[in-house]
Amino acid sequence: MKVLILTYGTRGDVQPFVALGRGLQARGDEVHIATSTRFEAFVTENGLGFCPVSDDLLAILDTRDGKEMLENTANFFDMARQYFRMAKRVGPMLEEQLEQGWQAGQQVQPDLVIYHPKGAAGPAIAEAFNAPAILALPFPMLVATGEAPHLGFPKLPLGAAYNRFTHHVVRAASALGLKGAMKKLRANKGLPRAKRYDALHMADGTRVPSMTCVSPSVVQQPCDWDESDIITGYWFLGHQAGWQPDEALTEFLQAGPPPVYIGFGSISGKRPEKLAETAINALAASGQRGILATGWGGLKPSDLPETVFQIDSAPHDWLFPRMACVVHHGGAGTTAAGLKAGVPSLIVPFVGDQPYWADKVFEIGAGPKGIPQKKLTAENLAAAISEAVTSEAICDRAAEIGAKIRAEDGVATAIAHIDRAMGRRG
Repeated sequence: MKVLILTYGTRGDVQPFVALGRGLQARGDEVHIATSTRFEAFVTENGLGFCPVSDDLLAILDTRDGKEMLENTANFFDMARQYFRMAKRVGPMLEEQLEQGWQAGQQVQPDLVIYHPKGAAGPAIAEAFNAPAILALPFPMLVATGEAPHLGFPKLPLGAAYNRFTHHVVRAASALGLKGAMKKLRANKGLPRAKRYDALHMADGTRVPSMTCVSPSVVQQPCDWDESDIITGYWFLGHQAGWQPDEALTEFLQAGPPPVYIGFGSISGKRPEKLAETAINALAASGQRGILATGWGGLKPSDLPETVFQIDSAPHDWLFPRMACVVHHGGAGTTAAGLKAGVPSLIVPFVGDQPYWADKVFEIGAGPKGIPQKKLTAENLAAAISEAVTSEAICDRAAEIGAKIRAEDGVATAIAHIDRAMGRRG
């Protein structure tokens, strides 16, 4: 079976899909991933076919407007406002991305299409090749439930109707953002007019099965979901074979107690130097050694004390279990890696789903209450780090959740769900 996977975003939006692709390939499927060109080597080194999609949309995050957007998106309405402010710039890039996704479909001619919500050409490609389509979600975001409101909306005592309404609002907003570009694509490719433009439906209104790659130990599957929707467990890749830490890193780890990891990926806002200074001062105030991750255009420290070691990057599944605590931005992938490691997590959310993960980690007891990046100071960061590493309740709960996650096989569960959706048996 030929499988086309479409995904787009940061590494956290790509790595789980590489893990899923490897699982499908291991059982005999031919797998191609269509994603940003910056991840070509990552995809091909894992033995999967690669179809290129422009980096332009991601590059916006490196501009002044993109950094301002990251710092001014406290809730859904802020995010929507920022998106529509940048719509003129984003629109042509989205059209290009859809066209490149379509070309990937022409190249692969898939028997199955699996797509991230940002891989918006997925349903159209599946339609063109009369192939099943499955939506793959990094967090619960499009499948409505009456049990909780959509992230970015306040929790109000208004019952299931309000909660479901918030999910429908988000889905309608995402469809509105896609409609113009999708109409152009469909017209150019000779496809009939669509009834629906949201990622959860085919163009004719047919509901698409979904799978959410989150641990059920972290997010319980809502009781009102249909059987075509499932929370699978995380899709972990594992660090690359043969990877070895730098000798200096090994020596630093062996020279004292487990340090605190602090890293925000590429999410560092307009002042990465200030953020690095805050992190270093917080480590000093809390009396902790630290690992400062500076890769991907993130933190930019000037001078480091002997108690802080700087790295560009290291596999999270190798590094995090060796930490006393992990402090990060709350990307879905980094959050998963921190929870799997079984050590306390402290999230400093910037944008998107990150506040959701900050709240979730605190809710399940695996870390202190998150600190929004706009409110971050050396003082409150130091206090939260101290709480994370000294609280027996937090440390024990983090260890418990980590053990449960390590016992799960999210990729296998996802593949079983795919086979059920396609009417196949293992």
